[in-house]
Amino acid sequence: WGCWHSIGSCLCSGVGVAGQLKAAAVWHHIHSLLPLRDAARVACVSHSFRRSWRCLPNLSLTRETLGLKGGVGGISSKIALDLAKRTDHILKNHSGVGVKALKLEIREFPFFSTSCDDLNRWLGIAVRPGIEELYLQLHSSHADVYNFPCTLLLDGSGKSIRHLHLGEYAFRPTAGVGCLRSLTSLELYDVHITGDELMCLLSSSVALEKLTLAYCDELIFLEIPSLLQRLSHLVVHDCLNLEVIKNKAPYLYSFEYGGALVRLSLGVSLQNLDIDASGWDVIHYAGAKLPCMVPNLEALNIHSSYVRDILVVPGKFLHLQHLCIGTFTPDYDYFSLVSFLDACPSLETFILSAEPDCMEQESVLGDSFHDLRQMPGHMHRNIKDVQIIGFCSAKSMVELTCHILQNSKLLKRLKLSTCYNGEILCSYNNNGKCLPMSRGMMMEAHKALLAVERYILGKVPSTVELE
Repeated sequence: WGCWHSIGSCLCSGVGVAGQLKAAAVWHHIHSLLPLRDAARVACVSHSFRRSWRCLPNLSLTRETLGLKGGVGGISSKIALDLAKRTDHILKNHSGVGVKALKLEIREFPFFSTSCDDLNRWLGIAVRPGIEELYLQLHSSHADVYNFPCTLLLDGSGKSIRHLHLGEYAFRPTAGVGCLRSLTSLELYDVHITGDELMCLLSSSVALEKLTLAYCDELIFLEIPSLLQRLSHLVVHDCLNLEVIKNKAPYLYSFEYGGALVRLSLGVSLQNLDIDASGWDVIHYAGAKLPCMVPNLEALNIHSSYVRDILVVPGKFLHLQHLCIGTFTPDYDYFSLVSFLDACPSLETFILSAEPDCMEQESVLGDSFHDLRQMPGHMHRNIKDVQIIGFCSAKSMVELTCHILQNSKLLKRLKLSTCYNGEILCSYNNNGKCLPMSRGMMMEAHKALLAVERYILGKVPSTVELE
């Protein structure tokens, strides 16, 4: 602590006023970079830092940053009370000047000690013109209890906000919400907001680059306006009542979607697409719809729990270089994916993540031997890297692997992993124990190795690295 005690004397030494002001600015900047608890400790031993504490620019007020731990199931009335008291004390003693970032995370709202009035008062202190980042997450099971005060954004505060994260309450912006001209990132999690209200917000956010919407169940029709010239990334997850996503932003580069089937209109600029489907056959949808819908696609990640075997891809993904397919259907015919690969003439990387229950399929090591199916005339001229995660002895999977080896002349690497989804069965903690592996999984891993030795190893060219 000696170095911190000397700071005040340095600022009051024989240097000129200009030098003192410059030194004060330097130490204020150093103070602003410290974690909240360290910044508070320093303020206790230095008058200079005490003044700096009242103008601290980065306020992260959570149970973790304030050193509050414990509680059964993450909930504790004592911790909630301590969090409210410490948050209230910090913000009451803050001047409200110079706040650049405010993070409030309250897990027990509206129970125990934090009320809507408390939240509004705290936000009123910190959300002033000049603030750049606002993160307010309530973790509430009653998301409609609190209504975010949009009036905070009307007095010029909204003009400086660059990152806005709102979670688990109502947010009802109107046409007069103000111009969020600096907003580049917007994240709404479990927020009560309609499509029209979201449009009001987006229409004033011309600098927006990334939009994330998750669990916003009041959304039915999502339209991204054309005035969002800088929007490049869109993420939509599990908005239960959503029916339509229509993008008019001209330069959207990446779209990530998770949920039920919706009508999509994404635009020709899209290059990266990630779809995690529930209850619909996204693999067939991708093959039938996407070549025309997103003709410039370069990377496609699709995951589906429902897949039909017969796969016909009428069009071509002319620019697709990276393809990742995840299937969660134990009886899926993996050999049918050959037609998908054939529709991707520029493909360089192919990753297949398979359901661990593929052991339920007919094994290539079964009693009744059948010749492996082949599909001649389907050359994959640019594939260099193939990974099959969850590899097993299923006949259709071995057939797909052999087909790739025989028809991919530029192949450099083939990785076959029996671990589902690439998981390593080792503990994440430090107890030195590995996670249990069922007897069935161990037996299937042994059968997969035998299948590789019998059907695949002899087909691997010397130029291909087999893992």
